[in-house]
Amino acid sequence: MGEVLTAARMRSAETAAIARGDTTGLAMMERAGEGVAGAILARWPAPGPGRVAVLCGPGNNGGDGFVIARLLRDRGLQVDVFVSAEPDRLPPDASANARLWAERGPVRPLAKAGPGAGLVVDALFGTGLTRPLGDPERAVLATFGRAGVPVVAVDIPSGLCADSGRVLGGWAMTPAALTVTFHRAKPGHYLADGPGMCGALAVVGIGLPDPDPSGLTHLVGAPRPATLAKGQAAHKHGHGHVLVLSGGPGRTGAARLAARGALRAGAGLVTLGLPPAAQSEAAAQLTAVMLRRVPDAAAFAEVLEDARIGAVCLGPALGLGARQADLVRVALQARRLTVLDADALSLIAGDPGLADMLHADCVLTPHAGEFARLFPDHAERLAAPADRGPAFSRIDAVRAAAVRCGAVVLLKGPDTVIADPEGGTALHAAAYDRAAPWLATAGSGDVLAGTIAGLLARGMAVADAAGTGVWLHAEAARRFGPGLIAEDIAEIYPVVFRDLGV
Repeated sequence: MGEVLTAARMRSAETAAIARGDTTGLAMMERAGEGVAGAILARWPAPGPGRVAVLCGPGNNGGDGFVIARLLRDRGLQVDVFVSAEPDRLPPDASANARLWAERGPVRPLAKAGPGAGLVVDALFGTGLTRPLGDPERAVLATFGRAGVPVVAVDIPSGLCADSGRVLGGWAMTPAALTVTFHRAKPGHYLADGPGMCGALAVVGIGLPDPDPSGLTHLVGAPRPATLAKGQAAHKHGHGHVLVLSGGPGRTGAARLAARGALRAGAGLVTLGLPPAAQSEAAAQLTAVMLRRVPDAAAFAEVLEDARIGAVCLGPALGLGARQADLVRVALQARRLTVLDADALSLIAGDPGLADMLHADCVLTPHAGEFARLFPDHAERLAAPADRGPAFSRIDAVRAAAVRCGAVVLLKGPDTVIADPEGGTALHAAAYDRAAPWLATAGSGDVLAGTIAGLLARGMAVADAAGTGVWLHAEAARRFGPGLIAEDIAEIYPVVFRDLGV
């Protein structure tokens, strides 16, 4: 797994490296320019993209732009440079590179930039921008956008918050065709509007050492095969028993999807607990999943006396009555490894007593609407306009929610964020080459809840099970592709496992 760096952590890494004598600002600027120029030439090989307009801002991002212009000019491209500040007011490193460019061509005011270029390099503002983009910069970018000229963003598209992926000021940005960032991706490349504004994303090194991972948000990557494998002498009881609670007649489908997800994730046994009136309905649809009558909370408590049940999943189509609230209460009192989804989350949101019973062995898997019911203050901040940066992000919201409720919180979406009660965070981005839009189908979240429960029952740590479940879920959708429905997801897990080398 990699990490994402906030703008502050990136500045800190650069400052520390310079203070140690590992590098200089000029050296990093040169490497950044080389990375962007190389990415441009790889994306638009000879004869190239035509005339290139490089837009340089008043800071070091503009300095990167001067390096890019020089390197592209030296490789034979026609390059025009436009700057939004007086050249003599640039920071020292940017000023030095502006002088090197001046040996090759003129520097024009930003207002002179206009149609005629085949490619635009946006080096106006980078990750340090904390205010909405000004009208002159917006106007120039909009002019190129209306003309359909592709844009290459340096570090991050100007006007996008590097920490939240939100457009500062809420204006209608023109998406970049390519974004080239440095050392590590930033949260804003993956969160909220980020993927839509960045186009393709490339990360290039600038000579900095690997960051200290403590306190960073980690990107969820492919699990190690050993964490999913079963030994040659494995027994079903050695891989955990999951209990999934179902709703009543006509409402068993969601729980059946969750049960199938748990079984395909490798749980040794899965039992569906359900009201007696729903048993025949479920029995007609299931074979490998066992059935257990659970008419009420007392019966549920009796079932949980079996220590072999390693994980519980409840919520999908469970219902919202007093009986269902009692079932959630029993599950939380038992302090088992517990996945809470859908109706269980709504019940908790409406009952402070249930919310107070949450514990560190719980995983809450809300979508945005459920998160808003559970944590309305955090959701309100996310919905508020992003007028300044760093803007409040999904990572901020989920981290605060997990600390408050004392459980692992998994906020679903293309930018899924997972946080634990100690403040650790992970980000799974179904974006760029890992986009999985086919997961936007009814029941996919039920499969995810069951998958996580299956991994918990197998002995995986709580936050790790959440991250691995999200990765498997998205990878299965990507393998299947268009036409995916929820029933397909778990059936693709064996293909994913084989390709991992499990």
